[in-house]
Amino acid sequence: MLLFLTVRALDVIDVLLVALLLYSLYNLLKGTAAVNIFLGILAIFALWRVVKALQMDLLSDLLGAFISVGFIAFIVVFQPEIRKFLLAIGSPGFFSRAGNRFLFWKIRLEDENLADVDPVVQACQHMSMTKTGALIVIARKNDLTEFTETGIIIDAAITDQLIESIFYKNNPLHDGAMVISLNRIKAVRCILPVSASSDLPSELGLRHRAALGIAERTDAISVIVSEQTGKISYCKDGQLSVDIKAAGLKSLLMSDFNPS
Repeated sequence: MLLFLTVRALDVIDVLLVALLLYSLYNLLKGTAAVNIFLGILAIFALWRVVKALQMDLLSDLLGAFISVGFIAFIVVFQPEIRKFLLAIGSPGFFSRAGNRFLFWKIRLEDENLADVDPVVQACQHMSMTKTGALIVIARKNDLTEFTETGIIIDAAITDQLIESIFYKNNPLHDGAMVISLNRIKAVRCILPVSASSDLPSELGLRHRAALGIAERTDAISVIVSEQTGKISYCKDGQLSVDIKAAGLKSLLMSDFNPS
């Protein structure tokens, strides 16, 4: 009974603010490889608090020293996310948008941002028939700004004619990846991280490795058209599905972006 009497209103607010911060950070990192590191740090911190409360001095000192050094590692590992967060704070209108980003009931879901999948499906079907190589990355919850900044920003409406013309082999913009976000073609000729997975079949080239690499690091979806075979592949959550027909591609896109 005495324990409850010593709990102040500020303690409750403190706990709620920490929970809100952790929830917001989790949503920021969700779908990326960094989320596993984040959860690992939280687990170690929780274990440290438990052993400290139990007065296990040796283990408490060991975990405390790890957490002290881990703060520097935290900055190194999450450098891109910290940089984006600080840039966002300095941008105009940040606090007016804060409610939509950090309140539990106003978290903006961005995984259903491809309203019309038909232009993507039609373009991939035509490029498959002509064996025109293509790599299309479609954003979901994770922000892909760090990858769009490596390419050329166009911010155009999605049409099958535009997609096909960009990936036409004589177009200087055909190299690299096209990034689609919020139902717009945001950028082309983007550079993506390449997967080092040894499970990828040897006949699949750099385009497929790049598609797998972005799917391993984020929750984005990649659609690939092979220049050698014309086969369409679909990459999601680090898993690659090869030789998908146009009808199957449409079904997958509708399921992932327009489930209703």
